[in-house]
Amino acid sequence: MILFIAKWLLYAAALMLVSHLVSGITIASYGSAVLAAVVIALLDLVLGSILKLLTLPLTIITLGLFLIVINALLFWAAGSMLSGFHVAGFWTAVLGAILYSLLCMAVDALLRRAA
Repeated sequence: MILFIAKWLLYAAALMLVSHLVSGITIASYGSAVLAAVVIALLDLVLGSILKLLTLPLTIITLGLFLIVINALLFWAAGSMLSGFHVAGFWTAVLGAILYSLLCMAVDALLRRAA
């Protein structure tokens, strides 16, 4: 359980780092980042799974690159749903989603190594 909580707190820190690196992504506070990380994960779990299944032929044709579009749309949707987290536009969401995914993969690798 401690590892799970640490993972989400580090995901929120990764989101804060993304907001500092990408102009157009703003986060009001660390609490907003924690909430945004949870919302992004829930959107990806529920809506992302459905979208990935529905767009499977397009994803295969583009050799998986369409998944970047889906992740960006979910990232952008989370920004429009929360008051403390804002994403300025689609291309900002693309860059933010890519950076956030890379940072989350790094967090997962570090926590896997620590466990």
